[in-house]
Amino acid sequence: MKITAMALAAAATATSAVAHGPSRQKVTETVEIAAPPEVVWARVGQFGDMSWHPVVFATQATTANEVGSIRVLTLGAADGPEVTEELYKFDAAKMTYSYRINAVDVAVLPVTNYSAHLTVKPGADGGSTVEWRGAFYRGFPNNDPPPDQSDEAAVKAVTGLYRAGLDALKQGVEASR
Repeated sequence: MKITAMALAAAATATSAVAHGPSRQKVTETVEIAAPPEVVWARVGQFGDMSWHPVVFATQATTANEVGSIRVLTLGAADGPEVTEELYKFDAAKMTYSYRINAVDVAVLPVTNYSAHLTVKPGADGGSTVEWRGAFYRGFPNNDPPPDQSDEAAVKAVTGLYRAGLDALKQGVEASR
């Protein structure tokens, strides 16, 4: 009887190891900007305005920087795909906010259960460091995802999104000084 119970427990453990689903992925990107944190925060600190990001064509938000605010990002062009996000933490004094994606087509951004944090901190020589970090699961929730919805595709897409935004932010802020 003991052997059978141990064999069943070992089989269950082996099966659960094989049936493991996706792992939470994380991306952190930073940029150094030659401008004071207050100047950079003035550009990125409005949840309802992502005009600083080159992929975002338009932003509509229910409220400014109030927790619970919903913003809808239109990507690329007026008739482009949309991403719906919700602000769940905002701290102007610490120059940081946190949000989650409520709705996105995984063909546009191959992620699910996505949350992110954007923070502006003092940097070197009176400049700023902007950190954008996110955590998410790949777009395909089961085992054996198609290549365009794999962990690698999700990390690549989010990394590219963050890099494009941070690089454009740096260029825009520094050019306006």
